[in-house]
This record gives sequence, C-alpha cells and structure tokens, in this order.
Amino acid sequence: MSKTKTAGITHYEILFIVPNKFTDDEAKTVIGQIEKIITDNEGQITHREYWGKKRLAYEIKHNAFGYYGLFEFDLEGKNLATIDQALRLSTDVLRHQIVVKKAKTEEEVAQETKIRAKIDSKKAAAEKKQEEKAKILSSSPAVSKSKEKTDKRVDLKDLDEKLEGILNAKDLI
Repeated sequence: MSKTKTAGITHYEILFIVPNKFTDDEAKTVIGQIEKIITDNEGQITHREYWGKKRLAYEIKHNAFGYYGLFEFDLEGKNLATIDQALRLSTDVLRHQIVVKKAKTEEEVAQETKIRAKIDSKKAAAEKKQEEKAKILSSSPAVSKSKEKTDKRVDLKDLDEKLEGILNAKDLI
C-alpha cells in the first residue's frame, strides 16, 4: 500500500493559509468551504482552530499576510487524494499541508486545557503588572518631558547666537 492509501480510517491534520485578498468574514466562508470539501469526502472533523490573520515569513504569490486555519479529521485513506487535489486546484488556498496525526484521548485533551488555562492566567497577570507600570510611568515622565522641551528651546537659541557670530565674523572672508 502507498503512503496515502491506508486500510481503514486514519486521523489527519490539515494546516492551511487563506490569502489576504479576503476580509476576515470572507476568509471564514472559505474555511467553511474547506470543511465542506472534507465532509463531502466522508471525513469527520474532530477539531477546529482559527488562528486569524498572521504575517507570513515570506511572500507566497505576492501575499505577505494570510488567514491560518487548522482542522483535525478522520478519513479513509482512499479519499485523501481527492481532498488534496481539490485544495491544490483551489485559488482560495495559498498553501496547505496534510499530515497523519495520532488521535488524542480525552485525558490528553483535558490535560492540555489545564496547561493552557495556567499559561493564560500567567499572561493576564503579567499584562496587569505592565499596565500598572505604564500608568505609573506615564504620570511622572510628563513633567520631565516639559522640562526637556524648554531645555531644547534654550539650546536652540544658543545655537542660533553662535551661528550668527560665526557668520558675522570678519575672519571668514
């Protein structure tokens, strides 16, 4: 058997990029079309992620940005080639990659959600600290900035006087 045609149902993951020529809402409809392609070929989507608009590492077909999406699905191997062909021919998808992935158990999913919750809470606490620091710093630098501006004006006056003195000097001619 070949790599794409396996006996039985296999768990796959697809990562795809929709071009920036679409708005956010239009990109979601394109993602819906990709989902329809998978389900029309007897696939069952088990997990969906929409990552939103991201900057590409390099331009793909003159696009610097793209909307990322990720699906995990179960499918018979014989139908994989038709999905891959449909996505390759589609002008609404810049790039896609389909890989075989190990299916996660409920325990693994629950453990990942706990870890994500901890990470999110730590990020939120760090953002609050940064906001507090920004509030403190924003009130005190305002006074020092006004002093700096007056110092610059004085320096400009001194420079103007020096320039006039140089230009009016009789030694230059």
